[in-house]
Amino acid sequence: MTDLRKITPEEIASAVSEMNRELKAAGEGPMDRIDCSPENIEQGLARLVLSLVELLRRLLERQAIRRMEGGSLNDAKIEEMGQALMKLEAKVNEIAAAFGLRPEDLNLELGPLGNLLDK
Repeated sequence: MTDLRKITPEEIASAVSEMNRELKAAGEGPMDRIDCSPENIEQGLARLVLSLVELLRRLLERQAIRRMEGGSLNDAKIEEMGQALMKLEAKVNEIAAAFGLRPEDLNLELGPLGNLLDK
């Protein structure tokens, strides 16, 4: 059973302030813009969508690891989640290749968190 606790309004306000600070800091750095000209709109849109999917996949992977290390998953569930995450990664790579994108093209600058992909 997971440990549920009440989140105080102060904790929410603090989290929102921290997020605003990080967003402001991220907006001050150099922007890696996605080129979406009429000639390459599909590739630009694919890059944007696949970058977001890759970000979510990595977050899900980290959450799965935390749950696994915390002992809240049985072996069957661990195997199922691992297979699903590997299939998602393969599908992202397959779609990226179909649009002529390399894995490094899906990298995102996440401000103080660094880059989505290791350089």
